[in-house]
Amino acid sequence: MNALLDHASVLEAADRLIAAFAATDTAAYFACFHEDATFLFHTEPGILPDRAAYERIWAGWVEAGWHVVECESSDRVVTVVGDTAAFAHSVRTVTEIDGLREETREHESIVFARTDSGLIAVHEHLSPAI
Repeated sequence: MNALLDHASVLEAADRLIAAFAATDTAAYFACFHEDATFLFHTEPGILPDRAAYERIWAGWVEAGWHVVECESSDRVVTVVGDTAAFAHSVRTVTEIDGLREETREHESIVFARTDSGLIAVHEHLSPAI
C-alpha cells in the first residue's frame, strides 16, 4: 500500500505542471494529465471532455505562434481527501503571439489522483479573477 497522500507531494505535482506550462513544454505539460482528464476553461464555450480535446486546442495556439512568457502561482491551497487532492491557486500569466503580450489573472483548481505511477491531474478548472 502507498503512503498517505500529503500536501508536499501535491505541491510537487502542481509545480511540475506549472513549470511545464510556463515553458510551453507541450510533452511535459500534457504528461501531467490523465488521458481522461476534463477541462473547464472560461475561454472555451464548453467542457473539454478529455486530454485529446485540450491538446488539439493547444496545438492550434502553438501553431499560431503562441507561447507562455511568464506564469506565477500564488495563494496556494491544497486539500487532500484519501487518494485525491484539490490544488487551488491564483495565477498570473503572460503569453505572447506575434510580438503582442497579454497578461491574465485567473483562479485555477486542479484535481489530482494518485495512481500506481504517481500523482496525475484528472480535472482542471480555470476562471477569471475578479
